Amino acid sequence: MVTLVRDATGRDPADGLAAVAALSGLLEVLEALHVERARRSGWSWGAIAKELGVSRQAVHQKHGDVDRRKQRIAKRR
Repeated sequence: MVTLVRDATGRDPADGLAAVAALSGLLEVLEALHVERARRSGWSWGAIAKELGVSRQAVHQKHGDVDRRKQRIAKRR
């Protein structure tokens, strides 16, 4: 992590862009993880959206497919 931060703030554009891409991917994974945890804990899409600083529609559009996949899997059982 320290290397990514150093590279992201360094002078070499190639290292900087690679670090930004890696950090962006990490943020996506962490966001998905915590949205899923929040939904399992009973949070509404609106509450999640407020914490992320986006609209309810935006967060649902980005992460709502997780709920739909789980519903389809549950129906098969």
